Amino acid sequence: MFAPEVVEPAVDRLAALAGGGRVLEFAIGTGRVAVPLAARGVSVTGIELSQPMLDRLRTKAEIPVVVGDMATATAPGRYSLVYLVFNTIGNLLTQDEQVECFRNAARHLDPGGRFVIELGVPELRRLPPGQDALVFTAEQGYVGVDTYDTVRQHLVSHHFKFGEGRDARLGRCPQRYIWPAELDLMGRLAGFELESRHADWTGGQFTTRSPSHVSVYRLPPS
Repeated sequence: MFAPEVVEPAVDRLAALAGGGRVLEFAIGTGRVAVPLAARGVSVTGIELSQPMLDRLRTKAEIPVVVGDMATATAPGRYSLVYLVFNTIGNLLTQDEQVECFRNAARHLDPGGRFVIELGVPELRRLPPGQDALVFTAEQGYVGVDTYDTVRQHLVSHHFKFGEGRDARLGRCPQRYIWPAELDLMGRLAGFELESRHADWTGGQFTTRSPSHVSVYRLPPS
């Protein structure tokens, strides 16, 4: 995710959408996107809940960050763009929290401002009847498995990393998955309209086979 061919198209698109205005990143993390965006002269502020990630960010750049939850924390001022990348809205594990994330974005935006979300499409069509797990990556030294709870609309990504020995390290990431149509309804509840949806940051066409999407929501101009 830190490769230039992954980061640069996202930074290009976000800089264009900002239109010279101030930008707020929800869950800014270690600054994978915010640092190169700020290096282009864009005024970037962040909200971040994880202190270890914030400590790492502060070794890279002086970007103002509010410590808190992206669904409730308030950053000072108003912005032309709020963005949330790489499935991070799924870290909010209830629908109510995800709706509040949209509302929090709306509270920070100027009239006509935009909220950009990068999010994967749930792979439930690949689940055979009676099965609740999918291997999403299998390569040398690493296996990734998603397990689904379709009643609660939850998934847990399990990351198995192997070294030279016989032991493996396991990391888990619980999420609440969201269909694009549900995401659009969340936006409407917060006063947004869907402006565009593409398959990637370069503007590729979103189709039924797209594994993810970049969706741009906009507030009315007045």
